[in-house]
Order: sequence, then C-alpha cells, then structure tokens
Amino acid sequence: MKTILLGAAVAALIPAFAFAHATLETTQATAGSYYKAVVRVGHGCAGEPSLKIRVRIPDGVTSVKPMPKAGWDLTIAKGPLKTPVSDGHGGQITEGVTEVTWTGKLLDEHYDEFVIRGKLPDAAGTIYWPIVQECAGGAHRWIEIPAAGQKSGDLKEPAPFVVLTPKP
Repeated sequence: MKTILLGAAVAALIPAFAFAHATLETTQATAGSYYKAVVRVGHGCAGEPSLKIRVRIPDGVTSVKPMPKAGWDLTIAKGPLKTPVSDGHGGQITEGVTEVTWTGKLLDEHYDEFVIRGKLPDAAGTIYWPIVQECAGGAHRWIEIPAAGQKSGDLKEPAPFVVLTPKP
C-alpha cells in the first residue's frame, strides 16, 4: 500500500517539475532582514541547456553577495541605486549590485540552484526578482510583474517575488 501511495505522489509531482519556472525557494521574509535568495531553475529552453542565468537585484536590496558556483563564471554588475538607503551609521548607500550573472551550462534534463544573499528593504510589501534564463536558441524572461488586480499566475513568464512582512 505504501508503494502505491508513494508512486501516486511522485506521479502528481512530475507535471510540476516538467513545467517549472525560475522561482525563489523562500517567498516570504521580514522587511529589513538579511535574505538568502535561492533561485531554482527547473528546465532549459525547448530542450536546450541553460547557458546564462541573470538576476536583476530589486531596488532597495543592499549588501548583495552572490555565491560562486563551481563550473560557472560569475559576473557582478554595480551601479547607482534608484533610491539611496541608510548605511546604519548616519550615511547613505548610493551604489550597489544591480545584477548578478552566472555563465555556464545546465542541461535541460537537470535542475540547479543559484544563491544570492542581501539585506532587504525596511518597508513591508512585495519585491520582484526579474530573472533571464538564456539558452543557445532563445531565452525565458521571467520578468513579468502583475498589474493592479492581476496575479503572477496569470502571466506567461512571471518574475519571482518575495513578500516582505513588517518588522516585529
């Protein structure tokens, strides 16, 4: 009986993995806290391997540090922040990491994770982490942000998001 139930559970999960998007492992965090963004990539592009994963850092996320990945080149783009933030010592941070890119090869039949750590904005709300997954003959642009009254599930390639809850 246990074998039948386990088989049914695995069969129910197969479609979820077959149509997986670029997602974040944790979708809720406390505003102003440090957050470990684990980007999960579940497939390539129409059977092709993923060659590049680009993550746009949301406005207000600071102290960004990506985790290097064996076999992948890591590029960090820096630039002016749209909104300067306090450095906690009376000054302001006006420049920071704006995008993180891993370049390598992830076969379509494999799954992997890419990690970034950073300090979240102080205000509660939802922040989106646009991701572009590039392959030899195309790309998935997980960059769509829902309009008012729309849900991420309504979009073809929704940007992953994190809901920031108020500080305790």
